[in-house]
Amino acid sequence: MEAPAGFLVVSLLLSCFVATSYGVYFSSLNQTLIVTATFTQGKVLKAGEDQITVSWRFNQTYRAGTDSDYKTVKVKLCYAPISQKDRSWRKTEDRLKKDKTCPHKIVARPYTASNNTFTWTVEKDIPSGVYFVRAYALNAHEQEVAYAQTTNVQKDKNLFQIQAITGRHVSLDIASVCFSAFSIVSLAGFFYMEKRKGKSSQ
Repeated sequence: MEAPAGFLVVSLLLSCFVATSYGVYFSSLNQTLIVTATFTQGKVLKAGEDQITVSWRFNQTYRAGTDSDYKTVKVKLCYAPISQKDRSWRKTEDRLKKDKTCPHKIVARPYTASNNTFTWTVEKDIPSGVYFVRAYALNAHEQEVAYAQTTNVQKDKNLFQIQAITGRHVSLDIASVCFSAFSIVSLAGFFYMEKRKGKSSQ
């Protein structure tokens, strides 16, 4: 006995709803991209000043056509485990909708298999920490379908450090010293004038 057409439609809708509700899991993605990040090795990068050049391409070891449904690439700055410790708001989750590993967007571009490069100035609001770079390939439905990252699976190699803006600048320090000195001189002058006025009145 054939199922009614209405039943089939409902079943299809329910399947789509379940797939959408559960979302994409990082463990289900293939590492079909290659991504690199170039910067001054051994240097602590300063937010608002230093730059990272990111390059990405399709991994040619996979068969041709593997990337046929790749429409967009999003490159992100991600926290290394050492900068996630005791910080639940940076916690890694296998379900990507709940994952907090990579909250900082570097760039998003239409997908091409090669010759992709972008130079990014570390943004001023990036907090101090240890990082790596990850790229996601997305399909036409904005779902992650593949990835690459500059570190290994354990996320303990090829990491780099960023130092946040402290809010203190040399010019502000100089201005503060000058203002303090001016205040002391003004206060001394005030007491001197008051003393003179007192003597004059006597």
